[in-house]
Amino acid sequence: MTLLWLGCLVDVICSDEDRVRHLPKLLWLMIVLLLPLAGSVLWLILGRPQGIVETLTSKSAPEYPRPTRPVLDPEHDEDFQRRFRARVEEQRRLAKEQRQLDDGNENAG
Repeated sequence: MTLLWLGCLVDVICSDEDRVRHLPKLLWLMIVLLLPLAGSVLWLILGRPQGIVETLTSKSAPEYPRPTRPVLDPEHDEDFQRRFRARVEEQRRLAKEQRQLDDGNENAG
């Protein structure tokens, strides 16, 4: 029983919050902590993510990006590059205007 509880506790902690079923991950953690046997069985039946078994190493593997977060490469994203260039030009224009104002104030004073 202790091994079942400990295994389920570790499984809840290591599970991806987006894939946990029916209840929030924190609530599942509380259920497993407070009701060791019943909580563990409920976790295995109702809460545990279905599909591929997750491990600690698979979460950090670079060849498996999270499907909920798009992986964008700014160097190849034309829209990002266009907005970036526009932002840089706007900052340059504002800096030039500020220098001209500062020079005008120094000459007037």
